[in-house]
Amino acid sequence: MKRTTCLVAGGGPAGIMLGLLLARGGVEVIVCEKHADFLRDFRGDTVHPSTIRLLDELGLGAEFAQLPQSRLESLRLPTTGGETIDFGDFSALDPPYNFIAMIPQWDFLDFLAAHARREPSFKLLMETEVTGLLWQDERVSGVTVLTGGQEDSIGADLVVACDGRHSILRAQAGLASRNYDVPFDVWWFRLPRHPDEQAKPANLVPSFAGRDIMLAIAREGFYQMAAFIPKGSDAQRRAQGIGPLRDMIVRLRPDFADRVDTLTAMDQVKTLDVRLDRLKRWHRPGLLCIGDAAHAMSPAGGVGINLAIQDAVATAQILRHPLRAGTLTETDLAAVQRRRMMPTRVIQAMQRVLHRVIFQNGFQSRRAGPPHFMLFLARHVPGFRKLPALFVGFGPRPEHAPDFARRPEG
Repeated sequence: MKRTTCLVAGGGPAGIMLGLLLARGGVEVIVCEKHADFLRDFRGDTVHPSTIRLLDELGLGAEFAQLPQSRLESLRLPTTGGETIDFGDFSALDPPYNFIAMIPQWDFLDFLAAHARREPSFKLLMETEVTGLLWQDERVSGVTVLTGGQEDSIGADLVVACDGRHSILRAQAGLASRNYDVPFDVWWFRLPRHPDEQAKPANLVPSFAGRDIMLAIAREGFYQMAAFIPKGSDAQRRAQGIGPLRDMIVRLRPDFADRVDTLTAMDQVKTLDVRLDRLKRWHRPGLLCIGDAAHAMSPAGGVGINLAIQDAVATAQILRHPLRAGTLTETDLAAVQRRRMMPTRVIQAMQRVLHRVIFQNGFQSRRAGPPHFMLFLARHVPGFRKLPALFVGFGPRPEHAPDFARRPEG
């Protein structure tokens, strides 16, 4: 049986970042990713200022800046007069961390994995699905994996579950969660972005009409579209075919009417089952859950990736020494949860407020749109626009790179 010091289940942002940091700290780590590559549609593609600063601290900032990306400098809200107003002004933040980088997640993960592979104690196993936990004396001692149809086992001093909101490991460990009602799911799809639109500055402007809510995210060569639908209505709406969705697009975004014919069937539309939950306890002896495996986040604010990365940084900072010394206890794992619980609670509380005042009220009243008080604050309170940008961009407890993981630029 293979063995390692730390086994990370899941090659998403939290898993790859944790593997990179621990390996730079001299910890032997294996990351298992069940897919053959990172190429998946409609994953979160926002890299926030807190993460950009982290990359600078790791000596990766200049190279990251060379990757194809768009810069998002503002979040705008539509007014009743048909205009838009800045609600979150990222450009008001202190440079150089005054924007959100819009970059395909697979490019970001490839970038992190390439640097992690340079560390001799790091190993990334692609097409290796973690299927269960191994136990010894009521302690997690490793995992079972499936590789090329063959079952195998990997022993580890610590298993870190980074396998997402549908985490197999947290379920097998019997970790209970607190679940919150969410009023919507999301339809993800693409629309073409014409060449003459590439030069437009990137911004996020949600569109509202009746009970319909839609968001267009400018990406290289296309728009990633998000249509928000009432929770549990996916099957019924799909049965109606592509026509109603086309009509919704034209109604909310008349400027996209010239490209809706690129949507020909509902199989071009993916559904995100939005969840909002939080484990009451993130750990068992030998097992720690972080990222979506510990707290499934709503897409509201686009903070999920960056919160997961902050979890990974705190985990590496707290656990690197006991992992190297062979003294890891559950007290160390509990310290990670204590460190990251406050920002998780605060961000989820804010998401629940947004769910209620924008989505739930909009679906019930059939008058979707930003509440008047939000527009009033953005218009009339000096400096207010910086606050949402600061909260979304950095969060309530941004983490800094551990000293052991920092490298000179280049």
